[in-house]
Amino acid sequence: MPKSAMPPKSFEAAVSELESIVQEMESGELPLEDALARYQRGINLLRHCQTTLSDAERRVKVLEGEVLVDLPSDDTGHDHDKAGA
Repeated sequence: MPKSAMPPKSFEAAVSELESIVQEMESGELPLEDALARYQRGINLLRHCQTTLSDAERRVKVLEGEVLVDLPSDDTGHDHDKAGA
């Protein structure tokens, strides 16, 4: 089975492979046919990622009773953005 037809192992694997494809294509070193094949693989990976994210959002909505709510703020007075301050 050609790599362009193989589904990614996970969402993270798909994102990693997409990043690799972008770097390869931005380098300008790929011959035209290889660039087209990488572009096609990238489109397939992008669709996989979009579907995965849509499914995750749908699951969160179900868990939240169809109403997405903001995460509660940290009332402890700790600022998680400042390291050791």
